Order: sequence, then structure tokens, then C-alpha cells
Amino acid sequence: MKRRNRIKRIGIFGFGCVGQGLYDVLQANPDFGLEVGGICVKDKEKPRTLPSSAFTYNPQDLLRDESIDLLAELISDPVEALLIVRQALQAGKTVVSANKKMIAENLPELVELQQKYNGVLLYEASVCGSIPILRTLEAYYGTEQVHEVSGILNGSSNYILSKLHSEGINYAEALKQAQDLGFAEADPALDVKGIDALNKLCIIAAHAFGTVVYPEEVLCSGIQHIKEEDVALAKALGANLKLVASARRTETDRLELQVLPTFVPVSNELYFVDAEFNGVQVEARFAGNQFLKGRGAGSHPTGSAVWADVAAALAGYKYNYTKLNGQKPAASDAYTIQVYVRSKNGAIPKLPWLQVKPLPGIENAYSGSINTSDLLLFRTELEKAGAFIAHVPELYDFEELAIVAASINSEVEIAG
Repeated sequence: MKRRNRIKRIGIFGFGCVGQGLYDVLQANPDFGLEVGGICVKDKEKPRTLPSSAFTYNPQDLLRDESIDLLAELISDPVEALLIVRQALQAGKTVVSANKKMIAENLPELVELQQKYNGVLLYEASVCGSIPILRTLEAYYGTEQVHEVSGILNGSSNYILSKLHSEGINYAEALKQAQDLGFAEADPALDVKGIDALNKLCIIAAHAFGTVVYPEEVLCSGIQHIKEEDVALAKALGANLKLVASARRTETDRLELQVLPTFVPVSNELYFVDAEFNGVQVEARFAGNQFLKGRGAGSHPTGSAVWADVAAALAGYKYNYTKLNGQKPAASDAYTIQVYVRSKNGAIPKLPWLQVKPLPGIENAYSGSINTSDLLLFRTELEKAGAFIAHVPELYDFEELAIVAASINSEVEIAG
């Protein structure tokens, strides 16, 4: 209670989608006793819902204000965000952040700063919107071995994929719908290329397994090259294509991480996660399987997640990082995976397949097993070829994919 009485004012950096969402939540909770001490933005000319007098344009106005004890960093620039968070933690302040790229790329330093200067950094909103996955991993699985965490971690790409399956529209049409609704940015690259989900997965890995993994070390491919025949193949298999991020602990205590479009069967809970929702599955040694679902995109769902961190910070909550300080599995840089690959711009590169079978019903499409290190090695060539790469679970074998692909040839107009 003493902690809550001491922190009375919050400073907000950024007033975009998330910042506006947090502000709305704060205004809806006047009895909580927390007032906005200042809002710092960059663009003086940008139209906003509040008068210009409500804003400052110098970050130091908030960082050096001794009456502000709690800061919410909600800007998009990861470099600038790191400077803000670093200075705040060095001053022993409490910070909440939604900048997943900044956190994923600098987590060891951020943990060290908290420990050295007695500051606090919470970042639940950086991962899965309204789903409290980090709090769940810290509070309920902090001392239990986790075998796997997998999920749909990006609401924008999931909305697009859901529209492709349910309405039969093409990628460009689905993307425009997502942008019109505010689920995708004008430049959707971070969402559709899987980068947003990749950053979130790296943060999850630290809390679930204690393993620090940097985004550039993880196999990642997005949905930007998806076409109607890919969706048709998934439907014929009785599956949904979903952008799935996963971290799995092997029997040899290695950690296999990936972010890939995946043929998800109806037996998997993620099959039913549609629109802008996120879904996360946690498999633990004793607790078994758990599933969490919630909105992953939009101003208010994300603003609500930031508010949850604010409320937790006021109550004195902080991450213990139990697994970061204990024994942890090392990330594997190479393991075998079964994939579906289709080229958009001609033949795919000569990949070093372990086993491969052409899919006769779909032009320039193959299914086979390959080492993840080879996919990482050829990722530039695959991107130039406009390759759509999807994980094929072991539930489906090569022969089945070939038969199904041939059967859809007459039903789908294969675009060049």
C-alpha cells in the first residue's frame, strides 16, 4: 500500500495507438488515484485528440521530473526507446514498455540495469496484447520446467490469414481490410514478415526457459508471399494456415525456435484462433497443457495490457527472472524440419534437401525435410524468389501432400 501511495503520477512517451489506448483506460479509472504527469511526443504537427498544451516534445521533461515515478514507454523507435528506458532505470525508476524489438535485442542489459540500480521494468504489453503470458510464465511456471510454448503472437497477420480462409479473398484485399480497421500499419512489414512475432518469441523464451536468444538467430518466415493455392491446400488437408511461433525443449535439453506459417490441424487449439486474436499454448512438465486466448491487436486491448503493468508496478510487482539465473537449455542452431515451399518468382533455389517431393498440382511447389540452418543460410535467395515457406507437422506425410495438391489443381486458378 505504501508503494501505491508514493507513485501518484505517470509520464507517457508516445501517443499513438497504444499511448492513446492507455490514456483512455486511465481516464476510465479515476478512482485509482493516478494522474497523467505529462505526455511526450515527437511530431508537433500531427493531429491528436488532446490539445497541444497536454504534450511536451523533450523526453528530459519527463525523465528529470522528480514528481513522476512511473514512466510508460510506448514509442515505435527501438533505439530511442532504449535510451529512454536505460536512463529511467539508471535513475531507479519504474518503467513499463510495449517495445518488443527493443526488449528482445537488449534484454540482458535491461535485466542488469534493474538489478544494479534497483529500477523496475515490466513489459507484458510487448508480447501478446491482452494475454498475460509473461506474468503466467513468471508466477506459475517460474520453478517448473516448461517443455514448449507455441502460439499465434501477431493479431494483424492472424486477421489476414483468417480472411483468406473464411472469405476466399486474396492477400492484398485482406491486408487492406486489416489496415482499414487499424490492425495493420500503413507499412505492415513487421507484422506480415513475422518479425513482430519473432521479437515476442525471444522475450517468451527468456521467461519460459531462461534462454537468451537474439532475433537474427531464429528461423523466421512470414505470410507476405501467400497465394490462394496455399490456402486451398490447407483447406484440402483439413487445416488452417496460421503464423505460429514456437519454442520447444528437446529431450537432449536443446531449445528449438521458429516463426513460420504452419498447417494447423483441427485437433490443435490454435486452429480456432481467428481474426485479430492471439492464442498461446504452454506445455509444462507437471501442469500439462494450458491454453490462453485474447485480443492481440487494437488500441484498447494493448492499452489494457499496459494498464495491467502499471497497476502491477504500483503494487510493487517485478519480474524475478528465476530461470535466467538458473540452468537453461541452449538454443539449437540446426534441426530437421518438414516444410512446404512454393516460389512466386520462378524456381526456388537449389536447397540441400534431406528429402523432397514436388507437388504436381501447384507450380514451383515442394514438400520435404531440411535442416533449419540451411533455410537460414538461403533466406536471402528464398526471399528474392518470393518463396512462401510453411511448416508441415509430422501429422502430414509427403505422399499425402502430393495427392492433395494434385486434387486441388482443377479447383484453384494457379496465378503466374
